[in-house]
Amino acid sequence: MKSRKGQRIAVLSEALSQHRILHIKSAAEILGVSEMTVRRDVGANPDQFSFLGGHIVPSADLENDNPYELSKAADSHAAAKRQVCAQAIEFINDEDTVFFDCGTTLPYLVDLLPDDLSITAICYALNIADRLTRKPNVRIVMLGGLYHPASASFSGAPGLETLDSIVINVAFISAAGVDRGRGATCAHFHEAEIKKKAMSRAQRNILLVDSSKIGKLKPAFFSAMTAFDTVITENGETDFS
Repeated sequence: MKSRKGQRIAVLSEALSQHRILHIKSAAEILGVSEMTVRRDVGANPDQFSFLGGHIVPSADLENDNPYELSKAADSHAAAKRQVCAQAIEFINDEDTVFFDCGTTLPYLVDLLPDDLSITAICYALNIADRLTRKPNVRIVMLGGLYHPASASFSGAPGLETLDSIVINVAFISAAGVDRGRGATCAHFHEAEIKKKAMSRAQRNILLVDSSKIGKLKPAFFSAMTAFDTVITENGETDFS
């Protein structure tokens, strides 16, 4: 006979097999326990479950051979990413509508948002949305569609159609590769379509990349460097014209 903990693990595993992703609060409701208990259960079973923002996903979804994985990139060049975002925060004004791209750089920008800053934030990645929910004066528009575990982001017609109805003051864009001649590229093709659409709706486009991305090329092209109003690395604003 299974212990209570064993029963919870079995129920959680079954729920994830159906939904692929669960918010911690939803998991607690399904199991009839506190969120702290859910966190302990998940943390004690890393071979089965992983945390992704405020959500739980099957560990197998994060253990693949994709060229870019959010779970592996999160701590890469963290100090440089913080420096990039510290310089970018000045481009956000009160009452702006701001697009936050996916990836592991933009979360640092969200963390820097003052609690009294009132903006409308557009995003399509869970790690971004999770941080935005902690900002009391931010109105969030989450773009939906098909979920991609490797980048914790969504894609498809629903998100693109939503962007068609929004005017953006400033779009903060990330890239996995930056080349003066070949432009800005990313690892996943589904991201490229959303980046292009967001940039077309924005009054100002700002590329945020740490210097490790410069000179690299990834398979999915999304923009020429001339389309960015500003490019910021940890070394300051960089001219790619």
